[in-house]
Amino acid sequence: MRDIVVLIFLAACIIAAIKKPWWGVLSLAIFSYMNPHAYAWGFVRTLPVYYVLFLIVVFRTLTTKDKQAIPADWRVIFFIFLWVYFIFTTTQAYMQDVAWERFWFVTKIYIPFYFTLILINNRYKLYCLIATIGASIGIVGFKGGIFAVLSGFGHRVYGPPATQFEDNNSFAVAVLISIPLILIWQKETLSPLIKKGILFCIPFIFAASLSSWSRGALLTMTVLILMLIWNSKRKYLVIPIVLVGAFFVKDYLPQEWFGRMETLETYQEDESAMGRIEAWTDGWHHTLEHPFTGAGFEGWRNVTKRDWHSSYVEMFSEHGFIAFSLWLSLILGTVINLTLLPKKTRNVEGMDWVNHYCFMVRASLICYMVGTAFLGLSYWDLLYHLIFIAVLINKFALEELAEKQKLTLLKRPKSPTIQRAKTLNQKVYNPFDHN
Repeated sequence: MRDIVVLIFLAACIIAAIKKPWWGVLSLAIFSYMNPHAYAWGFVRTLPVYYVLFLIVVFRTLTTKDKQAIPADWRVIFFIFLWVYFIFTTTQAYMQDVAWERFWFVTKIYIPFYFTLILINNRYKLYCLIATIGASIGIVGFKGGIFAVLSGFGHRVYGPPATQFEDNNSFAVAVLISIPLILIWQKETLSPLIKKGILFCIPFIFAASLSSWSRGALLTMTVLILMLIWNSKRKYLVIPIVLVGAFFVKDYLPQEWFGRMETLETYQEDESAMGRIEAWTDGWHHTLEHPFTGAGFEGWRNVTKRDWHSSYVEMFSEHGFIAFSLWLSLILGTVINLTLLPKKTRNVEGMDWVNHYCFMVRASLICYMVGTAFLGLSYWDLLYHLIFIAVLINKFALEELAEKQKLTLLKRPKSPTIQRAKTLNQKVYNPFDHN
């Protein structure tokens, strides 16, 4: 039965992509983050669903006129430079076969973003993309949250099979990143039922993150809650709800969960934490010796005893400081842009959406920055989706602002003195006329 349902859903996505290629971009996001065919039991589970959709999107992109040029944004250039630099570092990698295999895996992640940039060519489509990404991860989080509550948080919750956030730690960060995106959907939708449904689901998504038993997720959750409280216009209502929720959850969580979280303070006694610090130290020293090339993809196997367990360490250890600077610039530059952009549209009628979009996407990016400090997810497609969503927000906001300013200029009355003089049939004084 599951196979049939997934097959029908896949067929619907294919038809949608053929009809409108930008719907294909949304379908790719669904199969990238939710990976629904992995929940099937039969032949559908092994179908190359993502690649079928990708080829259809490629074909329809070539044949459609409903597209735009790649935005002239510095982040697009940095992103291309980063990918090109990966080619260089891969030629210098210790394990050529493994490194090139990983390079092509990352390239397959990067290529679809081209279609996001040219097919998502207006704000409505951008809103649909944000809602699709948020819902794709949020549905899995809601499902996991129900399981967590019913099981008394006694079992760890994991992400969709065969995705980049399948393991419990990555899943916990992913669902927290999705919450601000879901809140954009909640604010923009006109359906009261969806608005209330989203508010009902969000506590369960938080519960799913708690039940991952991830220490990094706990830090990320704390940061996210503080940001949402800071941005809320109803702090007097939100803060008591958060405190009451924390009080009840505290009594519901098992003692083993608290034992794991307490290792944040006693990390010197935790073998896992000390192993990570050792890997980070080894990666840093190796990069000092190889500042331009690093160790290449999967280079930890030649440098230290375990995976990097940090996106920051992973990037500079595998590709050196130049690639790390490009990568970090993409993240920090986007955070800065999302902070400054709302100031340009402040008090402009009809542009309140800019402030809300910017805050929520920035919150998601900050969740990534905090959560992946302890997870090696520097090639995560979710990160680059957030960056390019920010590129499109910037593009559409500036275009809308320019259009409003142009209309304002056109509406200005002509001319002051001469127009008034003609109306009153008066002669305009000319100081150079002595006749």
